[in-house]
Amino acid sequence: MRAYRMFMAFALLAGTLCAGPAAVPKATPQPAAERDGDSILLTVFLKHDQSKPLAKINDQLAEQGFYAAFPPQGVQVVSWYVVMGIGQVVTLRVPAPRLREVNQVLENTAWGAYRTEFYPTYDYKAVGEQKHAQAAP
Repeated sequence: MRAYRMFMAFALLAGTLCAGPAAVPKATPQPAAERDGDSILLTVFLKHDQSKPLAKINDQLAEQGFYAAFPPQGVQVVSWYVVMGIGQVVTLRVPAPRLREVNQVLENTAWGAYRTEFYPTYDYKAVGEQKHAQAAP
């Protein structure tokens, strides 16, 4: 079952990434920060170390200063969800020159409690809604 869930998550991500710029109408509204090119969306998977109980993970995060350091000041949390059986999925709006800083904060404060994965992300909601509305009978 876990393999199926991972397959579905990656299939969804791949489908979104493969849609490419040709699938996005030029009239799609974007936040100013994305339009100006000075920030990116970054989705971070914080996968729980399932060999440790939750209390031990939380103790390690506190000891390493995770919540004091993450996210760094000036980095916006767009969404932060717990995905049962996986861990946490956080989408950040990151000023492009600060991408390395976000990575270092996670390396220094999350590793050991979580395994991390990073995915560049873009907002497809308005396009999806538009396509749905056009396809409706």
